[in-house]
Amino acid sequence: MNSRERLQKTLNHEPIDRVCVDFGATHVTGISASTLSKVRRALLGEDDFRVKIIEPFQMLGEIDDKLMDALGIDVMPVLPPKTMFGFENKDWKPFTMFDGTEVLVPGNFNVTPDEKGGWYLYPEGDTSVPPSGHMPKDGFYFDAICRQGAIEDDKLDPADNLVEFGELTRADIQPLLDAANAAVQAEKGTILSAPGTGFGDIALVPAMWMKQTPGIRDVEEWYISTAMRRDYVYQVFEKQCEIALKNLGLLIETLGDKIQAVFTTGTDFGTQNGLFISPQAYRDLYKPFHKAINDFIHDKSSWKVFIHSCGAVKELIPEFIEAGFDILNPVQCSAVGMDPQELKDEFGQDVIFWGGGVDTQKTLPFGSPEDVYHEVRQRIEIFNNPTGMVFNTIHNIQAKTPVENVLALFRAIQDSSK
Repeated sequence: MNSRERLQKTLNHEPIDRVCVDFGATHVTGISASTLSKVRRALLGEDDFRVKIIEPFQMLGEIDDKLMDALGIDVMPVLPPKTMFGFENKDWKPFTMFDGTEVLVPGNFNVTPDEKGGWYLYPEGDTSVPPSGHMPKDGFYFDAICRQGAIEDDKLDPADNLVEFGELTRADIQPLLDAANAAVQAEKGTILSAPGTGFGDIALVPAMWMKQTPGIRDVEEWYISTAMRRDYVYQVFEKQCEIALKNLGLLIETLGDKIQAVFTTGTDFGTQNGLFISPQAYRDLYKPFHKAINDFIHDKSSWKVFIHSCGAVKELIPEFIEAGFDILNPVQCSAVGMDPQELKDEFGQDVIFWGGGVDTQKTLPFGSPEDVYHEVRQRIEIFNNPTGMVFNTIHNIQAKTPVENVLALFRAIQDSSK
């Protein structure tokens, strides 16, 4: 069974030879560039190799074909060519991270120092405009900088929060088609990260890729607006959905069965201890648009739909299922009410668990290799019994994670198939 077949059977809830594995196929299932560099040296002995940072917001590294094969990874990314800061992953140049890791960054990854030794990063790499990202000294990823002007409610126009959403052309889709073709040729699974379908995704609200940010862009102000300016937000979502459906039609027509799964939304609805949105608020504001997108995808394609929502979201999982989501990520088992066995027993017939493989808050960074090995084996036994899991950690593997623990993770995955 090749990787592409393994992913498809997993998505269909059919028996497989071993658990399907993803690392690096999305921006929520990746590995920090500094940790990835250490793993590569330990596994392949390439001390001089520089990992490419393909997602500078979180400083995630590229898992290339050679490392993918060495780690037994089954899924390849189909990602838009531009980063969260609006520049393309091309024209690579050397860069040194605060911890001394030597990496490659895109040509327009241009930083300037702050007064305390940190770095500012700029939309489209243009240092003549205000920065849109900041990494404090000795940090490992960038924080978005809010560049929102003063809000005057009588002058708010929903179009201001829609400037980043536009109709795709075939030229826009060509890089996605190239990536999908490469994955099919390699007999790997595919997941498309669809642009413009993440309603209210707070990571996208500040729009770090834009030089000017009209509308509501402050994180706190946006959350307040979902309650206090509900009509405004609803109008933004209505028009966003209209554009997204047109784009999805072109994506489905162009990419077809080369794609097996599609990541549509990363909007978080949970905290560590519970929901931060009521189920009724989800039904009123988000669910109609999620359902419209998911129904369209299911009607026009064979793609399975992936939702990323951190935290204690168990109460919303039935709503996600009704909205048409097929895949749940990151499956944050460390949050309240997210017991792995209970999740599998209650929802395993309806969703694929893409994640949940090990706790990245405690076990992976702070446990022993034996702790990691045991937890990974246990999670695979639960979530993939007899099928139904695409293995990934609970969100990205972070910087400073001991390399011995990461290697123990992959050893446990390998041993689970014996």
